Amino acid sequence: MKWLKRLLITLTVLGLLGVGALAGLYLWIAPTLPGVESLKTVQLQTPMRVYSADGLLMSQFGEKRRIPLRYDEIPQPLIDAVLATEDARFFEHHGVDPIGVVRAAVVLITTGRKAQGASTITMQVARNFFLTREKTYIRKVKEIFLALEIERLLSKEEILELYLNRSFLGNRAYGVGAAAQVYYGRDVNQLTLAEMAMIAGLPQAPSAANPIRNPERAMARRNVVLGRMLDVGSISRSEYDEARQQPVTARYHGAEIDLYAPYIAEMVRDQMVATYGEEAAYTSGFDIYTTVRSDQQQAAQRALLDNLFAYDARHGYRGPETRLWGEPLPEQNTTPDAETWSTEQILNHLKGINRYRDLYPAVVLNVEEKQAEVMTADGKTVTLPWEGINWAREFVTDTRQGNSPNSATEVLTPGDQIWIRQHDGHWWLSQVPEVSSAFVALDPENGAIRALVGGYDFGQSQYNRVTQAKRQLGSNIKPFLYSSALENGFTLSTLVNNAPINQWDRSQGTAWRPRNSPDVYTGPTRVRQGLAQSINVMAVRVIRDIGVDTFIDHATKFGFDRADLPRNESISLGSASVTPLENARAFAVFANGGFLIDPYFIERIEDHNGNQIFTAQPKIACLECKAALAQEQSGVESTLPEFAQQCPWPEDRLAPQIISEQNAFLIHETLKSVIWGGGNWSQGTGWNGTAWRASRLLKRHDIGGKTGTTNEARDTWFTGFAPHLIATAWVGFDDHSRQLGRTRWNKYGPQDQITAGESGAKTAGPAWNQFMFDVLKGVPEQSTVIPEGIVTARIDRATGKLSNRTDASSRFEYFIEGTAPTELADVAEPEAPIFEQEVSEELF
Repeated sequence: MKWLKRLLITLTVLGLLGVGALAGLYLWIAPTLPGVESLKTVQLQTPMRVYSADGLLMSQFGEKRRIPLRYDEIPQPLIDAVLATEDARFFEHHGVDPIGVVRAAVVLITTGRKAQGASTITMQVARNFFLTREKTYIRKVKEIFLALEIERLLSKEEILELYLNRSFLGNRAYGVGAAAQVYYGRDVNQLTLAEMAMIAGLPQAPSAANPIRNPERAMARRNVVLGRMLDVGSISRSEYDEARQQPVTARYHGAEIDLYAPYIAEMVRDQMVATYGEEAAYTSGFDIYTTVRSDQQQAAQRALLDNLFAYDARHGYRGPETRLWGEPLPEQNTTPDAETWSTEQILNHLKGINRYRDLYPAVVLNVEEKQAEVMTADGKTVTLPWEGINWAREFVTDTRQGNSPNSATEVLTPGDQIWIRQHDGHWWLSQVPEVSSAFVALDPENGAIRALVGGYDFGQSQYNRVTQAKRQLGSNIKPFLYSSALENGFTLSTLVNNAPINQWDRSQGTAWRPRNSPDVYTGPTRVRQGLAQSINVMAVRVIRDIGVDTFIDHATKFGFDRADLPRNESISLGSASVTPLENARAFAVFANGGFLIDPYFIERIEDHNGNQIFTAQPKIACLECKAALAQEQSGVESTLPEFAQQCPWPEDRLAPQIISEQNAFLIHETLKSVIWGGGNWSQGTGWNGTAWRASRLLKRHDIGGKTGTTNEARDTWFTGFAPHLIATAWVGFDDHSRQLGRTRWNKYGPQDQITAGESGAKTAGPAWNQFMFDVLKGVPEQSTVIPEGIVTARIDRATGKLSNRTDASSRFEYFIEGTAPTELADVAEPEAPIFEQEVSEELF
């Protein structure tokens, strides 16, 4: 019995020595161990997501894709798959699995290899959050101590939740939520058992067992997971057999973008990085909700694209990108093959070509007289009908095009690599537009940007023309000029001489001869008609009357930078250069009663827990509040409620009023004449405004706007308003020296060729018209509300004086109280000669 006693004493001593050694080891390592208390408040790195106002995902920024899930949001089969594979005794041990440790020790002693099975899920959490992945004994000891402390602080469910959300699973996916989206494009609770097993097998080898990069090895790993699930009783034999027979269906899925709006998303990214710093912006899980409305953003995008393609088609077909076989193109650098390419060759070529917005690369296979067959990158053969080809007159220059083709063989040849797009229900031959465009729409009451498109294709050019491109305004400057005139003695009935100007410039040794477009001069003409028809010489005479400095002082009130406003008479015709956003902001003043609002695009920001950490506080254009505030500040006793009761906004939320409500109203009403014209057509005295096309399409009277065309048509604009919206469209080339040119079109037949220049109405206007047509569907037309301080008087159309006639020679006009004419016209003279033209456009 002595040997038994000695054995017990020896074991006790060894046990005490072991406990002492562990205690000493812990005391030695403890100072280097990180505190695990942070796990209770850990914030997982999640990407920044940008949403529209109605909750559609517009973009996602950040290297790591992670969709954090609560434990109760993770399907039980996926939990079972992970436990069966990684730690079957997870709910039984206390952070360290003695059985696993013994097994690993036996393997190490017998084979010399370090077994991976000794690491529990808790130990992996310790390593993932606090330690490196180096395989050293001291790291393993730290891992054990940290695991024991984690088990003391957190529940098993909390530990498993951290593990399932933190693990790297390949393709920048961190956590099972992100992996489900990356590999299958679905939420984790929508996955099949086979797909869950595939994800559960990834933590140990996210690259080597990746189902996209290595589907064979991934399937083998998945089947191992299924086998372990069967062994531990998580699934039945029938479930195992069915899941094991499933093919690998994983493929890469990018962020599920619901709304294409890259330019506004990039503006959000810039502002978030500037505010929070790059690391915090990309990893803190911010959800940013913008002011953009998805329906209006989609309408703006469609309007801009259709308008660019229409311009491009008017100017002719520049030919195929290249020719793959057959006779070489005149300027082709490479020699095409002599033999027709195989389908495999065509597909390999097309798959290497990047797509553009709405455009698909294709190769011409066969051409008949009135159609052509082409192959797309997905291997489909589609037919281009004659309706999609007959536009393709040869492009010669921006001002010259060839004759209209008579057959498809004049345009296309087998072997041509081309671009196609779908439009009006069929495929069209197309090409990548060389011209640029920008579009922005905002709420004039508070400056919220509702839609913004900074160019044709963000992948092609990240240059945001809405906010970065300063371009000459052309006649878009004239509403501001006439607003200044109204403050300096003019009315809408004031006559200004529409006659040629020939001014000698001694310093230049030349004469300045601003011209009208068309080159027609009608003598004394009322201000309303001068603005509506954008008559250039009238604008020059107005600025001479009020003074250049007076106008510049007035224009800066609208937010224009004084440095962008040339101090000479050319400013009256639009030599000032501003961005489309600055222009839209300025025009909003006429739509909201005279207030200068500040455009903004972030409505609110939420942190990773859904707490709002920022809410926009925009300045509001509020006429009622302004009146209530003025009443309160006047000190005059009133029976009306106090300001705070009359206005929903505090005083510091009110936008500054830069022009009177009456001035804004008069310009607002005159801008309607730009669209609806004036006069009486039945009496032969009617005239068109420059934007008459909008009236034909929209057929409502609560819209207005202004065209703009610069010298030699380098920039074209249309800016206008509708209920609760102001929008501007710009079209031009990024190369300032390139003109938009002219096009030849058949008005009456093939022999009657007419050359027409590009202009604000023809080039930019259609985008605005289409946008408003789409977004105003179902919006009731608003009636005109005449503000206090505005009176009406019947005037003689020819003289602008009062009239007592009720025929077509007269009309009612609006005036600021005290400015209406007092003299009666002696004779109701006929209206000025009718302008015989489709469009009265302007030249700078």
